[in-house]
Amino acid sequence: MRKLSNLAIVCWGAVAMLAFSGASFAEEGAVTANVTNGKNIYDNGKPDAGVPACASCHGENAMGMDAMGSPRLAGVGYAYIVKQLTNYADGTRNDQTMQQMNGIAKSLSVQDKRDLAAYENSFPRVSDNSDLKALKADGKPVGETSLGQALVRYGDKGRVSACMSCHGFNGRGAAPIYPKIAEQKYVYLVNQLTHWRDSSRANDPIGQMRAVAKNLTDADINNAAAFLSQAPDSTPGNGMELDNKSDMKNIKIVR
Repeated sequence: MRKLSNLAIVCWGAVAMLAFSGASFAEEGAVTANVTNGKNIYDNGKPDAGVPACASCHGENAMGMDAMGSPRLAGVGYAYIVKQLTNYADGTRNDQTMQQMNGIAKSLSVQDKRDLAAYENSFPRVSDNSDLKALKADGKPVGETSLGQALVRYGDKGRVSACMSCHGFNGRGAAPIYPKIAEQKYVYLVNQLTHWRDSSRANDPIGQMRAVAKNLTDADINNAAAFLSQAPDSTPGNGMELDNKSDMKNIKIVR
């Protein structure tokens, strides 16, 4: 039997800790999410509250935009979206890309956050991958997908743990704690790994991402981001496909 890496053990420990402490954002009890309201906010914003349409930065289908540094939101995980919006609202996480998510999140009610998360997690799992060739042609440093694949799947013994230890095969997500990072936008991945490394982003469960990222070189970050931005949810011989909706089993969806 293969031994678990130290970080894999930490991952399972984090899952257990959050589950038993009740601190998980996989909400329990009588929680309702209105996807119609979520779609309305996503498409049109809340003008009276100064909230712009999410689509203006994240795209019509919530796939994100490399040109703006905005992330894919579609299918990354309900609990993760609720947590990030909550962290933006309370200042635990700061928007270092467009400096507006903190203000936006503060203007959203708890119910709005749930509704948005449910809507963004309702999109089908489709691909709209970063165009690495175009990014490279524009002068963006772009890593090697083959080197990134090795890092994501196997890590670097004694230095960096495999991303899939926590995020699942090819980074396809492990709700409710670990988001889907497969097919996330390249620019966003590079930015966030850099922020984790310098601790300017620090809202990770028990400091896991900071512990990993501190050992990453610029080349590691670019390589991992290159692979993850193109990584499919499954490959031949690994046919399991997740829908990242397991954390919504106790959520009553209304329309």
